Order: sequence, then C-alpha cells, then structure tokens
Amino acid sequence: MNHTISPVGYIRSPYKEKFAVPRQPGLAPSAVASVALTADANNEDTVRGLEQFSHLWLLFLFDQNIEKGWTPTVRPPRLGGNERIGVFASRATFRPNGIGMSAVPLKEVRKERGQIFIDIGSCDLVDGTPIVDIKPYIPYSDAIPNSAGGYASEPPVTLNVIFEDKVSSLLAATHDGQYQRDVIKEVLAQDPRPAYKKGKTDDKEYGVHLFDWNVRFRVSGQDIRVTALEDFGE
Repeated sequence: MNHTISPVGYIRSPYKEKFAVPRQPGLAPSAVASVALTADANNEDTVRGLEQFSHLWLLFLFDQNIEKGWTPTVRPPRLGGNERIGVFASRATFRPNGIGMSAVPLKEVRKERGQIFIDIGSCDLVDGTPIVDIKPYIPYSDAIPNSAGGYASEPPVTLNVIFEDKVSSLLAATHDGQYQRDVIKEVLAQDPRPAYKKGKTDDKEYGVHLFDWNVRFRVSGQDIRVTALEDFGE
C-alpha cells in the first residue's frame, strides 16, 4: 500500500547547501533555525502545549537526494569512507524512503503575521528542508543510559579554526557577526571535506555557503584557516 506524505513545514537555517551541514545535530550548537509551518499545520492548535518540552524530534525528507535513489550498503564518513556497512546500520542520507530525524532543543514558538514559527537550536538541516512530522522528546523513554553506539560511540575529532584578520574584521562589522562567527567555527571544526580527506593536508581552497557568505578555507594538519568571506554569488 502506498502512502503520500505532505510536509507540515520547512526549515529556515544558515546552511544553504549540503556541504555545510554537520553530520549530526548538536555538533554546531550555536546554529539556530526555524520551522515555518505550512498549510493546515500552520495553526495555533497544532503547537498548543509544545512549549512544555525542552527538545523535539524533527522528521524530515532528504529532498535533495531522493531522486538519486539508494543502495543497500553505504560508506559512513566515521569509518573513513572506505568500509561498507548496511544502510540501516547508518544515518546515510541516501535511504529507501529518504526520511531523516533530528533531536533538537526547542527555543520558542512564535507567530508573526499569521505565520507560526518553531525556533530550534543545534540545527543540522539544509535551508528549505521539508519537515514531515514534529514530536516531543520524552526523556524517560527517548534517553537510553548505557546504550551502545557502535562505530559512532565517541564524538568526532574536531579541528582548530583560525580566522584571518581581514575575516575577523569583516565579521566584527556585520550584524550578528559574533553569532555568524560561532556557527562558522563550529561547522568548519567538523572538517566538512569528503571523508577520504580527513586527517590530510591538501593545497585546495574550499568554499562553503553559510548565511549569505561563501566561506573560503584551507586545511593544514589540525588547523582550518578561514581565508575569506565573499558575498554569495560573487
């Protein structure tokens, strides 16, 4: 039996492309985002009582990947991108039904000009991602002490992020510049390069679309140096 799923909302976030997104929620705790509810879900009754909860589960679609299909095995970045495991033993974005989930802190529920927004923290979703359901996080049942995390038991190793002086000056003169600096630092510390590049120095300068910036950076050893901020589109 086939079922049709319609989004209940869409994400508004600093991440303008997949390359920028942390691989799990919580890795960039400064990154805030909003779920803008849509259609029949954009109703004050749907969020009644939501503010009682500190965290939410967001179920969403990997909409940029669905048309590319999926395979039974994948190469997780945490295993260096070289070892294959089953798709159901991973959080790969290429999945049979393209559904993902994230546990995120709830910041605020607000209404502006008839539009209901659910503000969240520690976001790991691309701007525009369709949200298909929202559920409260229940600590006594959702938090499982002494659970086993397999190959992802420990948090990923982070790199040291260095901002060149001209970049620091530009952010200092920008509205919300400190917030943007914090998010850029947390995102780049995860080393967003392909898994096979991890732990390696290369001569390439990379660019990632965060906020309205094309953030240029280079990697040397355990350091990531932010070399420039360009207005996106330049």
